Parts: sequence; structure tokens; C-alpha cells
Amino acid sequence: MDWSQVLSFALVASLLVMSPGPNGVLVAKTVPTSGRMAGMANVAGFVSAFYVHGTLSILGISLILVQSAQAFMVVKFLGAAYLCWVGFKALRDAWLGVKTVANVSPAKRRRTLVTAYGEGLLTNVLNPKTSMFYLAAFPQFIPVGEGAMTAAFMLVCVHAAINAIWFAAMVMLFARLTRFARNGRFQRALKATTGAVFIAFGVKLVSLRP
Repeated sequence: MDWSQVLSFALVASLLVMSPGPNGVLVAKTVPTSGRMAGMANVAGFVSAFYVHGTLSILGISLILVQSAQAFMVVKFLGAAYLCWVGFKALRDAWLGVKTVANVSPAKRRRTLVTAYGEGLLTNVLNPKTSMFYLAAFPQFIPVGEGAMTAAFMLVCVHAAINAIWFAAMVMLFARLTRFARNGRFQRALKATTGAVFIAFGVKLVSLRP
């Protein structure tokens, strides 16, 4: 796996992380009442969950590669279909217009760091989209054969690092970033870019040979 593949994966992962979702909502609820450290504990929970999903996905892909080339082909086409579907939905939202993010009510009670970490962990561990993303992306970016697991864990680390940087910045500059993220033009541009990139990588994935 060369650096161009790592950078390509980083682009896709960045768009996924930056898109509005439950992680941003949780940070928005936590920081106003529980403070910056609780927000950082949320982020630590996000990152931990990525490694859980990454490990399970890597083991699953490795088993498929060992058992059957035909099964791997099926996974590859399912991954391509998933990426294209995510891209289509993003383009549709951009075309129709993304509703601005509603004001998120802060949490009614102060969270401990342990509670905040647990909420961040569960929000992502119980969300199957992360595993679906890994299963869709890994066949495209990791080499088949020796070194595949190492390359896959590297991509998980890249995704986790992007997540940590983005949401740590959101915690530190919460008010400014949320006002910016609620901007309708920004959301439509982000959705359109995300849609185009995901469809392009889905098409590319179909053309790859195991």
C-alpha cells in the first residue's frame, strides 16, 4: 500500500467524519454542561469504538480472503454498492437542499468523564455504519496477501486520527464550529462533494481484481 492510497482513504474518511451525525450531536449535548474534558472523553470513546469495528472488520475480511476468492468478490461488489448508495443519498440531499441542523438541547445533568467516555463508545460501537464503511473500503485500499492486516490497521488508525482531530477541534471551538456547520450552503457543498467522491470510489472498487 503506497501513500497515494493512504491519502485517498484519508479523503473519504474525512468527508465521512465531517458529515453531520450522532457524534456531533453528542458533543453538542456534552460540552455546554459538562465541560471541555467531558467532550474530550466523548472523543476518546469514538476512537475506541473505531478500533473495535476495525478489528472485527479486519478479521472478517481476512477470513473471507482465506476461504474463498468468490466470496471476496461478493464482498467487493456489496462494498461498491454501499459506497455508491451513500454517494447517491448525499447527492440527493445536496440537490433537494439539506435542512439546517436544529438547535441541540444541552444535557440536563453534568457527566463524569467515565460516563462521557461510555456514551461516546456506545454511540459508535452500536452503529453498524462504521463496520460497513470498513468492509466497503478495505478491499479497495489494502493489498491482497502478506501485509494486508497491517495495512488495514493503518487505515483504521488514520480514520481514528481524523476523527480525533475533527471532534477535538469541535470541542475546543464549539460555538463557532456549530454555527458554521449549520450553514445551509456549507452542508449542501459537503454533501455534494461526499456524494461524488463515494460514487467514484464505488465505481473504482467494482473494476478492481482480487
